[in-house]
Formats: sequence, C-alpha cells, structure tokens
Amino acid sequence: MNPPEGGVADELPGVAPRLRDLRRSRGLTLESAAQRAGLSPAHLSRLETGRRQPSLPMLLGLARIYGTTVSELLGEIPPERDAIVRAGTFEGAEADGWMYQQAGGSGRAMQALRVRVPYGAQGDLVRVHPGEEWLYVLAGRLRVSLGDTVHDLDPGDSAHFDSLTPHRIAAVGPEGSELLFVHTLLQSPAAELCLGSGIHRR
Repeated sequence: MNPPEGGVADELPGVAPRLRDLRRSRGLTLESAAQRAGLSPAHLSRLETGRRQPSLPMLLGLARIYGTTVSELLGEIPPERDAIVRAGTFEGAEADGWMYQQAGGSGRAMQALRVRVPYGAQGDLVRVHPGEEWLYVLAGRLRVSLGDTVHDLDPGDSAHFDSLTPHRIAAVGPEGSELLFVHTLLQSPAAELCLGSGIHRR
C-alpha cells in the first residue's frame, strides 16, 4: 500500500467506501467526479478502493463536490447542533490579535463568527484558501483588499468574495473594527488557514 499523503492519518478506515457511496449518490461517474476534483479517474478509483490515502486538499475538494464536510467524510460523529446562539459577553478565541466569537451553530460547513479587529493587527497578512467569505461591518471602519483592489467599508457595508482571491482585512482607525463574518471553509484542520496561527482561548 502506498504511504498516506499530506499529513492525513496513516489509516482512514471507512473513507474509501464513503467516497464511493457519496459519488454514486450524487449521480456522478468516476470520470466526471475526478475531472471536477482535478484528479485522474485512476487516482480517484484508488482512493475509493483504499489503495491510496487522500491528502487534506483532496478531501476538501471531494467534500465540496459531494456537498458534505471533511468531518463527515472521515466518519466523525457531528456534535449536537444548537440552532440558537444567545447574546452575551464577548468571549472567544484570540488569533494574532483578532478576537473571534462563535455566532452560529457548531459542526456546520458554514461558519459564522463575530470578530473584533484591533488597529494594526494582521494588516499585512494575505489569506488564500478554499471557500467563500461574507462580512458585515458592525462598528469602526474596515479595509478589505481583494487582489489589487482596496475597499474601505463603513458600518452597514458588507463584502462577499471567493476566498481563493488573495485578501487582506484590517481596521482603518485606532478604534478598531467589529464585524460579522461568515465563511464556507469546511470543517477540517485547514480552518487554521482562516483563523490564522497561534489561536488562544479566553
């Protein structure tokens, strides 16, 4: 058996049949699914028979094509999903100066966060990752750089963009900025690409 790729666990029991069953339930042929995922049909066939282990980028791509999450592909039991998130004191995680608080249910492909962006934090950090992002400015002014274009957003303004577009987000003024932030990055260790490194709970 070939070694695993991309840091995925040495053995992923059950992933191969789930990949095959999901493809078939979506009405996709091996060839059409492979083309959408940027793989050869032979490579996808090896993934579906367990002769190759998928890398994380492959899992992300296949989960997106099949309309599911990486967690579900790996057979993880989803946490209990609470449809209601109550208001309260802003407490959450800190990552590179930003503060994040969950604003939506857990265990879902669409993640909703309330974010505080301090002035000068992560302003030079360019992000590129799979998914889509939508943000709505609640307070302060926010600078959003998308590729070569720069936009200053005021409270009430929003932005919706493909996360594969190189993007930077920064507060414009010393008072910082606060926003609602929704992204479709799938449940996986790659979430750190969106939240940045060095996440600290508070």
